[in-house]
Amino acid sequence: MKTEETKAAAPAAPAATATPATAKPATATAPGTAQQPYQQRGPRGPYQARTGPYQANGRTGPPNGRPGGPGGPPNGRPGSPFGRPGGPPNGRGGRPPRRDGRRNDAPVDDGPQLMEKVVFVNRCAKVVKGGRRFSFSALIVVGDQKGQVGYGFGKANEVSEAIRKGTDTAKRGMKKVVVVNGTIPHEIYTEYGGGKIILKPAAPGTGLIAGNTVRAVLEAAGVQNIIAKSLGSANHANVVKATMKAMLTMRTADEVLGDRGKKKKDSSI
Repeated sequence: MKTEETKAAAPAAPAATATPATAKPATATAPGTAQQPYQQRGPRGPYQARTGPYQANGRTGPPNGRPGGPGGPPNGRPGSPFGRPGGPPNGRGGRPPRRDGRRNDAPVDDGPQLMEKVVFVNRCAKVVKGGRRFSFSALIVVGDQKGQVGYGFGKANEVSEAIRKGTDTAKRGMKKVVVVNGTIPHEIYTEYGGGKIILKPAAPGTGLIAGNTVRAVLEAAGVQNIIAKSLGSANHANVVKATMKAMLTMRTADEVLGDRGKKKKDSSI
């Protein structure tokens, strides 16, 4: 019974009370000044163009950016402080004309235009301890298509270098051959080693009737109408040398009559 009385006599728990919100501590203000109320910042407006001494003397910048710098003269870029004048009215400034006149000179003539033909490129393989080592040889024909032609043979470890060497040799060995009205003066047969060549003159409009090797020499010499045939070996070097020998052996009618002590007007041809 005592326990029930003590339970009844126990005081009731205090009711929960709402705690007020904690306020921000007041900031200390200087004595004698009133605290300004906080104002919310509004939307940011457009930037104003900056004014200054540059705007009066030059270009003005965009309305929302920095002003431009001082402008140039109306006729282009200003001249150099070292005395170089400015440019033309409608263009950029430039240098004055050169005193030696190199800019206005006509293109320099490098001489007659030469025709270069690669007749054949051979590859040679040498077996060494580490594998195979390759080298190349090139046969080149060069001519001005006006009666001068030459051939060259170059060897190197690269194709381009072999062609360059052959071209230089061919240019140094160019010789004058006989070409009359786009053809040869007479029929001829020549041999060089295993190469055997026969050449016959042809009428205008016939064209070059010859193989690739013989055609290269005849085209470089300026022959336009001819009939040629290779009767012997197909070795490119021997065929080229046989063709060159034939072109150098031919003589015109005036040369033959001169050797006989006659003149062209005295003959029936």
